[in-house]
Amino acid sequence: MVVEIHVPLSPTPNLPDGAYPYPWIEEVEDFLADLEDQGDVEVFDDGEEVADAYVFCVTGAGEEDLLAVASRVATLPGVPPGTFAVVSDDGAEELGLGRRVTLPLPMA
Repeated sequence: MVVEIHVPLSPTPNLPDGAYPYPWIEEVEDFLADLEDQGDVEVFDDGEEVADAYVFCVTGAGEEDLLAVASRVATLPGVPPGTFAVVSDDGAEELGLGRRVTLPLPMA
């Protein structure tokens, strides 16, 4: 099982001139790397730009845990609204094929 985290490629507002418009990409990568180092999840492949989103993929845990990680990503500071997850598997022919889940998840 793989959970794809689709983050809209929306530039961060109010950045200084010449600043990289998507600083949240590095924040998300660092967050996922920390979880991977703790053994909570595995980062499946590098993040990549797909259409109008940047997609991160995580695996190595059950669906509930992976969706919880995706939900946490959606609430990180600077991550644009409209982030969603796709529940898929490593055999999918392309990103975005699978069940779409709106993020962040409702609080239980």
